[in-house]
Amino acid sequence: MKEKSMPKYSIKDLEELSGIKAHTLRMWEKRHAIITPQRTKTNIRFYSDDDLKRLLNIAILNRHGIKISHIAKLSQESIKEKVMHLTNETSDAFTQIENLVVSMLDLDDIKFEKILGDSIIKFGFEESVVQIMHPFFEKVGLLWQTGSIIPAQEHFVSNLLRQKLIVAIDGQEASPRSDAKTFILFLHDNELHELGLLFYSYLLKRRGHRVIYLGQKVPLDNLKHIVSIREADYFLTTFTTGISPEKMKEYLFYLSESFPRQKIFFTGYQTSALTGKLPENLKKINSMEHFCSIMDSIN
Repeated sequence: MKEKSMPKYSIKDLEELSGIKAHTLRMWEKRHAIITPQRTKTNIRFYSDDDLKRLLNIAILNRHGIKISHIAKLSQESIKEKVMHLTNETSDAFTQIENLVVSMLDLDDIKFEKILGDSIIKFGFEESVVQIMHPFFEKVGLLWQTGSIIPAQEHFVSNLLRQKLIVAIDGQEASPRSDAKTFILFLHDNELHELGLLFYSYLLKRRGHRVIYLGQKVPLDNLKHIVSIREADYFLTTFTTGISPEKMKEYLFYLSESFPRQKIFFTGYQTSALTGKLPENLKKINSMEHFCSIMDSIN
């Protein structure tokens, strides 16, 4: 069986994943040799998993005021020790997210659980979902899209997060509030990544709304049948993989025409490519905070 090649990152990939501008990375590379690119047979520069993990740790230290000239002199072990110290002391969401990425790449469940557990103790579950878990999951989506992680790594973190979300959802009040709205949550019939949908299910139940959770790969004719049985006020769907921008737009417009009485919320990594005017009953969700503010305004 052919062995899968290791991920190869361009400098643009590193910029997107670390938040450090490419020109800064080139300067750090030239002046301080913090990472050293390899080259393909056709002389194209690329970076490895180890380079990414090192850069994420360096970004944490630099963002907390440690000069790059000082970081460059530290051993890899010293860098890791300082990062772990900051992780224990800081409430900075970027630090927690970057550490979760490193934990995922290393398949380090103990470190992963500790970071999440400390965040939940400090800020509560909802704030951890909004500020850390969901942004981290979006970064996982970016890694998936660029081919930078293998399915096993994505499954590893998804299952850890799913376990926590399901426990939290089950812990919500069984009886909705008296003025509760009904939301149908579903994914299109080529979408398998339901973790984002579980985040939204938690937030809705937390606010006392009714949730009809349909999950993965829901055909449109099934959705019509569900609505004929149970009236709904809102739909919510996410797009992570498995659809082109053109097909996504076509799908959303068909939803809009098929369910004119419902407001249809949509979100996810893939929606960043969507442009142009949308029908009135379609509403793009830009972030968890955006969605929470909309939910808090619903009467």
